[in-house]
Amino acid sequence: MIVRNELDRIKQSLDSIVGQKVQLTSAKGRKRSVIRLGVIEKTYPSIFVVKLDNATDTQKTCRRISYSYTDVLTKSVELVLCAKAE
Repeated sequence: MIVRNELDRIKQSLDSIVGQKVQLTSAKGRKRSVIRLGVIEKTYPSIFVVKLDNATDTQKTCRRISYSYTDVLTKSVELVLCAKAE
């Protein structure tokens, strides 16, 4: 049950930063990764949702991506909390 405790710990830490801006680095296959900026919008029992910044898009669409806590545990997705602008 060590894995279950780790997943609960990851969920609790993400619960505490809901609404804050993060930098996501997600693995996209062999030696490729994608870096995106977004805001953690909501956490659920098995997944969390990130609302992406669309600074480069000309459309007014809002894009959301969901990840599982297992993605964070296996380091398929890495999250870095962005500093607040004062």
